[in-house]
Amino acid sequence: MSTLRPIPAPGHNAVDFEERVDYDRLRAYRIGRARAALESGECGAFLLFDSYNIRYTTQTWIGGALGDKMTRYALLTRDGEPMLWDFGSAARHHKLYAPWLDPDNCRAGMLGLRGAISPSAGLMVSAVAEIKDVLAQAGLAGAPVGVDIVEPPFLFEMRRQGLTVVDAQQLMLDARQFKSVDEIILLSQAAAMVDGVYQDIVEALKPGVRENEIVALAAKRLYEMGSDQVEAINAVSGERCNPHPHNFSDRLIRPGDQAFFDIIQSYNGYRTCYYRTFGVGSATDAQRDAYRRAREWMDAAIHLVKPGVGTDEIALGWPAATDFGFADEMAAFGLQFGHGLGLGLHERPIISRLNSLDHPTEIQTGMVFALETYCPATDGFSAARIEEEVVVTDRGAEVLTRFPAQDLFIANPY
Repeated sequence: MSTLRPIPAPGHNAVDFEERVDYDRLRAYRIGRARAALESGECGAFLLFDSYNIRYTTQTWIGGALGDKMTRYALLTRDGEPMLWDFGSAARHHKLYAPWLDPDNCRAGMLGLRGAISPSAGLMVSAVAEIKDVLAQAGLAGAPVGVDIVEPPFLFEMRRQGLTVVDAQQLMLDARQFKSVDEIILLSQAAAMVDGVYQDIVEALKPGVRENEIVALAAKRLYEMGSDQVEAINAVSGERCNPHPHNFSDRLIRPGDQAFFDIIQSYNGYRTCYYRTFGVGSATDAQRDAYRRAREWMDAAIHLVKPGVGTDEIALGWPAATDFGFADEMAAFGLQFGHGLGLGLHERPIISRLNSLDHPTEIQTGMVFALETYCPATDGFSAARIEEEVVVTDRGAEVLTRFPAQDLFIANPY
């Protein structure tokens, strides 16, 4: 990918006449980063329950109802190939369709569906015993095992059987924060899908439509465009804008409302977090002023994004919580905000006055993150919300989110 041309959003399909996403290269990059993270610490192995870490290391995915039940898990040892315990017949499917995995390493697993099967049934006991056996055969008996997230009964059982458990999530998040060319193209493609959905939204955004109807429209369109998970769509309008509720309702949208939306979805696993604010038919001076200030804060943050800048410098460019009506930074967390994007919605770096002023991190080439600003209006109930996704390049920030947002967009003006 040329550094002198915009980051492409080339389409959903591989073709023979252009280089697009190379999935073999993507898989090699991700497992390479995970192995390097493992080798950088004290662990003999990573035992991973976080669905994003499982996808990163095994290149497999189950979303929806089964993806969050703490039943799937993967084991990565220092010198071995990834092993995956998956939900029932999914393990057999991987043997047929995931040739990058050793078929013998695709195993059925069941730990209890977040406690629905009691730990007393013994599933966790046998699972830990099997993991211990794998570690012993790999010459790792006694070595610490890094775990990212875990159910308490499973952690207790690991300790009961003599395993030393340490934190793997920090190392895995470090590994995932630098995106390859293929990951960046997938993030760009995901953002391009939302560009198009916002066009559909502004055409539909008229008095009488409900917030949940906009959510339904957006979700349908995203799945038609190839999304593999519409994680959430916030639709917030009128008097619901301030304070920000972070969800949608069945509220009827009315003439002159300010309305903002956040579209969180993924394409081949790579996510968007993409706010836009609109005036419905018209806008008041108070609404326009709130938008102008939110845009100024956004532009100042984007201008600062370049390799070597600290996240504290960006956070200091945003107003303090007390400047826009909150008691402290905890109460205002997530309103003036930056967060890494990738397989997960909230990756590194996290940029906020809550954490970045005292614990800054250095922005580096290859990071991809979203920047969010929020400004309440002086009318006491309207508010503006803007979000841009940026890729850190040697030249600074390249913006992936392209639906017009420099000025307050009036949908269906009268």
